This record gives sequence, structure tokens and C-alpha cells, in this order.
Amino acid sequence: MDVKELAMLGEEVDHHWYYRAKAKAMMAYLGKASPELVLDVGAGSGFFSKYLLSHTSAAQALCVDINYERETDVLVCGKKISYRRSAEDLEADLVLFMDVLEHVDDDVGLLRSYVENVPAQTRFLISVPAFQWLWSGHDEFLEHRRRYTLQGLEAIVAKSGLVPVQGAYFYGLLLPIAVVPRLLQKLNVNHDGPRNQLKRHHPYINKLLEFVCDIELPLMRHNRIAGLTAFCLAVKPTPKV
Repeated sequence: MDVKELAMLGEEVDHHWYYRAKAKAMMAYLGKASPELVLDVGAGSGFFSKYLLSHTSAAQALCVDINYERETDVLVCGKKISYRRSAEDLEADLVLFMDVLEHVDDDVGLLRSYVENVPAQTRFLISVPAFQWLWSGHDEFLEHRRRYTLQGLEAIVAKSGLVPVQGAYFYGLLLPIAVVPRLLQKLNVNHDGPRNQLKRHHPYINKLLEFVCDIELPLMRHNRIAGLTAFCLAVKPTPKV
């Protein structure tokens, strides 16, 4: 989760259509196999870890983010969630990289540093912003380095030592709404530099946008064509003997 977006949304992040829809997409990708210990890299508020602890049998979560001012432990639904600047115990069976890789210069190196230190068969769920041609002032505001195609994300995942299991785009139905302002910006018609495009909406608009995303969820796993976000589910293979 982007810290700058968290600062703007505050406690409303739990109700914002964008994050609620992405959490549902996360659940759809993970399927019925519930994790035991979640490692959430670049976690921000820990929104996705909290969602997993609240909606699955996951027992514990470790949120890692260099931006934490202090390290703490809290309970969510009676389950422990720890906030740390770095991770030492990596006995996780699920690692989340939700909107993280686009922030670093060496995305393969960052991903590999976690792959090398978790057990075999650990699952990784990764999300990144899709398509470089959708680059906008929002990316500049969030200090992104790049956007990804699905094939490009899967290639990076493979280079890190993981085996891609499934990849897809999400927010495909909302893509047309996002394209117009970005095209205007590229034409320099509506470009005013870095700016946050994730806004608070009227409750009815918020519900409508979430509903549109809900319609897309059943077909999400089959969408390798287009969307605002690319997802990849991968696993660390068992070493060959």
C-alpha cells in the first residue's frame, strides 16, 4: 500500500472502493487455501493483512515497511499483527507484495531477497500498476519507477526464483474511465505535474465503483488482456534433489 495514499485516506481506506475491490481480488486469487502466517512487504497500514486475518483462518501477520516510525504489535480479530521495519523471521507461507515493486529500482533483487529466505512452497501474491502508456501524474506523485505488462511481471517473478502460477489484469471495466485523463495529460492538455488521483468519493459513487469491480471478479482470472493492475500468483519451488 502506498503510504502517501494512506495519509490522504486515513481511516477511510477500509471503506474505499479501490482497496476493498483489490482485497476481494486478492481473496479470489488465493482461493480456498488459507495461509497460516502472512508476510506483508511494503505493507503500509497493513490493510491487506488485516483483511486476511479478518476473513480467513490465517493466524498471524508480519507487516514490513521501512517507513514505520515505530515497531508495534496489535490484535486483529484476536490475531497478532506485527509492524516491523525489517523482517528476521521469514517462516511465512504467504508473502504479499501489493503495489511495492514499482517503487524500487531493482525489482528483481528485492523480490529475490525474500524468495531466498522463505520455505519452499511459500506462495507469493504480487500486484503492480499496469501498462507504461497509462503513466500519469499519479505515478509521479507516488514516486513510481515504472508500470508493467502482465508478461513483464511474470518474467520478473521467474527471474527472482519463483514459478508463476497464474497472472491476470484487474480493474478492466474501469480502464476506459482512466484512459481519457491520461491521454489528455500526454497531449499536455491537462498536465499539472505530480498529483494524487485517488480521491474520497460520495458514498453512492464509492458503492457504484465497488459494484463494478464486483461484476468483474468472477472473470478476473481469465483476463490477460487489459486492466489498471496486474496480479501474479507464484510459488517458491522445492529444490531438485
